[in-house]
Amino acid sequence: MLQNAVEFHDVWKKFKKGEKFDSLRDSVPNFFKNLKHKNGKLDLGKEEFWAVKDVNFTIPKGGVVGVMGPNGAGKSTILKLLSGIMSPTRGKMTISGRLSALIEVTAGFHPELTGRENVYLNGTILGMKAREIDRKFDEIVAFSEVEDFIDTPVKHYSSGMFSRLGFSVAAHMDPEIFIVDEVLSVGDIAFQSKCAQKMRELLASGATILLVSHQISLMQSLCKRVLLLNHGELIKDGPTDEIIGYYQNITFKKNEEDLKDKVRQSTNKVKIKQDLLIEITNVGLYGKDLELKEEFTPGEDFEIKIDYNVKQEIIDPIVIVEIIRSDSVLCCSLNSKESGVSLRKVFGRASIKLIFKNTNLAPGIYLPKISFWDKDMIHPYIVYSNNVTRITPHHKNGITNAIFLPKVDWVTC
Repeated sequence: MLQNAVEFHDVWKKFKKGEKFDSLRDSVPNFFKNLKHKNGKLDLGKEEFWAVKDVNFTIPKGGVVGVMGPNGAGKSTILKLLSGIMSPTRGKMTISGRLSALIEVTAGFHPELTGRENVYLNGTILGMKAREIDRKFDEIVAFSEVEDFIDTPVKHYSSGMFSRLGFSVAAHMDPEIFIVDEVLSVGDIAFQSKCAQKMRELLASGATILLVSHQISLMQSLCKRVLLLNHGELIKDGPTDEIIGYYQNITFKKNEEDLKDKVRQSTNKVKIKQDLLIEITNVGLYGKDLELKEEFTPGEDFEIKIDYNVKQEIIDPIVIVEIIRSDSVLCCSLNSKESGVSLRKVFGRASIKLIFKNTNLAPGIYLPKISFWDKDMIHPYIVYSNNVTRITPHHKNGITNAIFLPKVDWVTC
């Protein structure tokens, strides 16, 4: 008897660009092609690409395993392979146990049918008998919280209602293997908590759960092991906290490259005149040993040095330095005039330095934006934002929507 709920052995999956699903017509020639190239590497045809490449893993019965990775990593493809929606191009996978999968919010629902009719339709697709659905119907509907709309066609449902009803049907078929994709992110916080509790109940019953989510807290709460995918390959497999660190680095580097591309495509200057009165010649970010850096850790001291050249004497210009996160959130704004710093009469080459101490910015990608304004703050002489910096997480610092990580003492009373 198999001791593993799921086994993946050298699994590959190929798609054509624009292809959405496998047809029966395609599966027959692919079957013989796989036999022919069983021990050799398959070549890619025109417009083809590998969505999953040489993936190997086993999942013992019982326990929750998380699946993480950036968009396009191959997570959903692997789940669809597991659920039988599609078959691998090559390789072998084995599933031992009754499987229930919740991969897409609207999967298994017909828009013209009512919620009641779709409970029976979806349950049947998942492998439940009509008698079993009859017995569990009231419990399914109560859990989904759509009692008032159960006899309404689901085409009138919100995405959250779809998600609640779909999860409820899938979870109440008493699966031995339960696969859940990101669909839970559609529901509200209270329902997400309810789903997490249901998954704990399934886990206590001995079920195996495969969970795809970008929610770090959910992964840490439910999973002891995480599979990390990138570009269709399984690059890490290990304890949750360890794998989350690798996932964060992939995410940050992708955000950093996207932001750098955006910066490169922009002039980053507001030209009031054809010839700018002030030219910013260089902006550098330095660590505590005055080394030029692009990467810092939370709480690390750093300096921003601005070298500039004033081509015509200007009286009392104002310097504004802003720190902007990659999602355009303004984290802080510093004004030289409000800080009591006066540049007075300025002409020629000069520098100004800002020293940041114990800032404790949360892990993320940031863009320093520097602008010089006239003394009345009516117009800018120049706006500059060419530098991108990264705050990398410590092991204890996860991905967060916070701007900074305050140092506080917790005292119980």
